[in-house]
Amino acid sequence: MSKLFHNENGRVIPLLCEELTRFRRAKILLDLPPTEFDASLFILAQPHQFNKNPLCLSINGILQEVIQPVRERNYLWYEHHLKADNLIVGPNVVELWTEKNTMTGWSLAMELDGVISNSFLTDDGGVNWRSERMSYLNTSRGNYCVRIRLQEGFDPLPPKMIWELPNHPRIQSLRESIPSAVHKCSDRLAQVRSLASWLSSSWQHSGSNQPSVYTPWDAETILEWGRTQKGHNNETPVAMCVHFAVALVTFCQSLRIPARCAALIGTPNSYDGHFVTEIWIDTLRKWVMMDPNCDAIFVYNGEPLSIQEIRNLNGNLTQYVQWGSGTRYQQTFPHMQTFIMENLLKGVCFKHFSIWPRTDFLSHPEYSPPGHGTISYCETDLVWCDNDYDAGFGMFKYFAPETYFTAPPDYVAYV
Repeated sequence: MSKLFHNENGRVIPLLCEELTRFRRAKILLDLPPTEFDASLFILAQPHQFNKNPLCLSINGILQEVIQPVRERNYLWYEHHLKADNLIVGPNVVELWTEKNTMTGWSLAMELDGVISNSFLTDDGGVNWRSERMSYLNTSRGNYCVRIRLQEGFDPLPPKMIWELPNHPRIQSLRESIPSAVHKCSDRLAQVRSLASWLSSSWQHSGSNQPSVYTPWDAETILEWGRTQKGHNNETPVAMCVHFAVALVTFCQSLRIPARCAALIGTPNSYDGHFVTEIWIDTLRKWVMMDPNCDAIFVYNGEPLSIQEIRNLNGNLTQYVQWGSGTRYQQTFPHMQTFIMENLLKGVCFKHFSIWPRTDFLSHPEYSPPGHGTISYCETDLVWCDNDYDAGFGMFKYFAPETYFTAPPDYVAYV
């Protein structure tokens, strides 16, 4: 396998990124080893709605073929082929700009952070550069989402799952807010299905098209912002499939039920994905997929299925789905009706999947992404199936065999 070089982890807030012009240019330094082969450059960027100007770039001062904007007006990964003789040993300089005087050309995704940056900004076409007071409002420091993948080397081993602290002070608060009907369920699967129905009925799925602030991965806050439709600065919050899954995982852990988040997608670098949970069922010795947004599981011959087992059905999932009571509420919204009919039941989003390898959303909220689902998947933490490696996921670094995804949880508090 190849090796990915990057200086950010894809924790992007889409409302606080960079704008490029003829004078306002971005520069990124990526330290590379010797290479004899061509490489791939990945740039997470977005053209403005009516912009027809290409994205211009150079590598180590060598002009490259420009990148044309696509119709999709969202942050997407743009891949560019780099010739081996354009690369050097040590810091390689990637420079990006567009031939417009105003900030109406291209936006470059950025991970905000207070640490020393490998990214620089100029306002005068390259005479003076700075690594502070960046982003389009000149208020932040961070790293631009630009990555290089070489053909030599090896990707790192996927991380072990990190679980929530079982004695975290908020666990008891979460447990007390769970409906009594959940506690009365006879077994683990029934408890999870009851939890999913409760969450699915609690708020309207709201994507990133209209709301303006992203809901943090905090279960109680998700419930409150979702119900009231008021979040930070009294703005309408983004509370989507991601948040249903995160809430379910957190509430499950308050009941000592091992659960994890999974990101699904049909086409790499697209917006046909979904975010669900998998629950470990001891009696079955397997992970079982639960969709708390649509309140659905899939069953074959009486046994609930994992994500991998659902993928093996190759679409047309209508005959396998079992709905919960929350489905009726979600189907009152036209956009959810469309998603269920055109994506979920056709198995579109199950073509590729990854696991988010952390569940410590309460004890370490600083490691949760600030905008997952509002831009093309970009977080380097995601662990993808190794058979997806050559399917257009070169901007990621973790790939694992099937045994990684089927292994039982290793956290003794759950066993």
